Amino acid sequence: MKNDTTFKELKKSGYTDKTISQEIQANLISKIKAKEPVFEGLWGYEDSVVPQLKKAILAGHHINLLGLRGQAKTRIARSMVNLLDEYMPIVKGSEINDSPFQPISKFARDMIAELGDETPISWVHRSNRFFEKLATPDVNVADLIGDIDPIKAATLKLPYSDERVLHYGMIPRANRSIFVLNELPDLQARIQVSLFNILQEGDIQIRGFQLRMPLDIQFVFTANPEDYTNRGSIVTPLKDRIGSQIFTHYPKTIALAKQITEQEAQISAEDKAQIQIPDLAKNLLEEVAFAARDSEYVDAKSGVSARLTISAMENLVAAAKLRLIETEADKTTIRLLDFMSIIPSITGKIELVYEGEQEGADYVAKILIDKAVMVEFESIFPRISKLEKEGIKTPYTDLIKWFNKNHLELNYTDTDEEFYNKLNSIAPLTTVIEENASELSQEDKNFCKELVLWALTISKKLDKSENSATYTFDSADVRQLFRN
Repeated sequence: MKNDTTFKELKKSGYTDKTISQEIQANLISKIKAKEPVFEGLWGYEDSVVPQLKKAILAGHHINLLGLRGQAKTRIARSMVNLLDEYMPIVKGSEINDSPFQPISKFARDMIAELGDETPISWVHRSNRFFEKLATPDVNVADLIGDIDPIKAATLKLPYSDERVLHYGMIPRANRSIFVLNELPDLQARIQVSLFNILQEGDIQIRGFQLRMPLDIQFVFTANPEDYTNRGSIVTPLKDRIGSQIFTHYPKTIALAKQITEQEAQISAEDKAQIQIPDLAKNLLEEVAFAARDSEYVDAKSGVSARLTISAMENLVAAAKLRLIETEADKTTIRLLDFMSIIPSITGKIELVYEGEQEGADYVAKILIDKAVMVEFESIFPRISKLEKEGIKTPYTDLIKWFNKNHLELNYTDTDEEFYNKLNSIAPLTTVIEENASELSQEDKNFCKELVLWALTISKKLDKSENSATYTFDSADVRQLFRN
C-alpha cells in the first residue's frame, strides 16, 4: 500500500489529476489496446452488452442497466471497479475523497489554504471506491445526500448555518468513485427527484444549504422492466439525465448457460473429484431454465433468473453427495433420478401465472423437467410416435415389449455398480443406445439409458411410479390393466 505523502511530493511525482470519467476511459482504452478482457465472466454478452458498455464509458455517460432478474446487472456494475486506477490520492482526513488539486469540501479547502504544499495526502485503493445501495422504499434523502448533525454542531460549538455541521450521505462520500443504485424504480419518486441536480448540475441541497459541490461520480443504475408497472417507475426527468440505457438478456444458447452455471455454482474441489456430472446432465439442467422461460405457467415478465440453474446444480451435487454418505461409496455419477432434488430450486425461482398457481409449484417444476427431458431426448434419439400402426416396428418396440414381462426398480441409494447393472440388464435398451448414441462417452451413454426410459413414460409408452427413494418402470398396458 502506498504511504502517506505531501501535496508537494505528489506534484513532484508527476501525478496528473483526472475526473473519474477520464480515469475509467483511459484504463478502458489501455485494456482494449493491450487486447485484455475488459469485463471478465460475462458470458454471452461479448457481442451485445459489452460493446454498448464500452461506448457508454467512452461517451462519459451515467449508465442504466435494464433487464430481468438474474441477468448479471450487479456483476457488470461491480466489474467496473477494475477500470479504476489502483490508488487515488486524497486530502488526508477528507470524508468525501477530496482531490488536493480541486478540493470541494470546506475541510479540504481550509487545510490546503493553511498548509499549502505540506498538506498531507493519503491514498485510497480502488476496492474502496465502489459504493452500492439497494433502493428500498424506506431509503430517504438523508441516507443518500446527507443531513444536519446536531451532535457535531454541539461538539464543535458551531451554528447550524456552518457547513461543517453537515453529515454527508452515501453519494457525497462516493465522490471520485463508482456509485451503484440497484433496483432504481423501487426508490420513491420524491427521493429520485433529489438526484436531479447531482446528475446534471453537480450541486446538492441539505436542509436549506445550497452547496455548490461539483461531485465527480460514475453512476450505474440497475432496474427490472417489471418494476415499472408493479412497484414504481423511473421519473422522466431522472431518466432523461442518464446518458445510456443498456438492455441485458439471458444466455441464448445452452453452451453459454453451462459456462455461467459452472462459473457461479459453489462446488468444492472434493465434490468435483468424487461426483461425475455427465455432459448430458449439464445440458438437461440448462434446458429446464429454457423450458421455464417458454412455459405458459411461468410469468415471462418476471423472468427466470440464471440463479435457478446455479442453485439447481448445487442441489444436484448435494443429492449425489448424500448418496455417497449413505452408501459409503468413494465415487458416484449424477443420474436423471437425482433431478427430482432440483425441484426446490425451481419452485423458489419462478413466478407462476394464475394457471400455474392452480396446478401447483411442484407440479409445474416436474412439467419443466419433463419438457427438458424430451428436448434432450429428441436431440439424440428418433421421435416417439404418438400413434403407431399395429404390426409396424419402431426403434422402441422391443424395449416396450421387454416391460410387458418385466419391471425395473431404480433406487436413489443404489451404488453406481448396482444402479447401472440394473440398466445394463435390459438388452433392448442397450441396443437403442448403441444404434443412436454410440459416439457418446460412457457416462453419457449411461445417462441416456435413463433418458430413454423417462421419455417413454412421458410419451405414455411406459408407466412410472415413485416414492421417496424409488422409481419403478412398468408396461403401460399392464399397469392400466392392473388399475382396471
